[in-house]
Amino acid sequence: MNTAEKIRIDKFLWAVRIYKTRSLASDECRKGRVLINNLPAKPSHAVGTGETIMVKKVPVIYTYKVILPVENRVSARLVENYILDCTPEEEKAKLLLSRATGFGVRPRGLGRPTKKERRSIDRLTDSGQDS
Repeated sequence: MNTAEKIRIDKFLWAVRIYKTRSLASDECRKGRVLINNLPAKPSHAVGTGETIMVKKVPVIYTYKVILPVENRVSARLVENYILDCTPEEEKAKLLLSRATGFGVRPRGLGRPTKKERRSIDRLTDSGQDS
């Protein structure tokens, strides 16, 4: 592939494994969560060498620089040949911080906690504090 060629942004994001499917990448572009050079990008927007891509995945905004546009999906080991991760460490720290908060993730469909579950949650979160 010639380096002067440009590739659709949704196809590129799928090819370098930022999104699991191309349709998911297209949806995120339509929602305005993908920016190319700080401008919102439609799924059909062409991306070329040297352009900066910002991907908003709450709570982090990832920043990537295109090294070489690729059309076909590449293995995870080869992704670093096509894209450079320029995400600041502060953004990556947000991800770690959100995982370390006291809020637990409850599987979908279990509903509200029972009284017994609530007491054990309170014991875990309020341990060492007097009421």
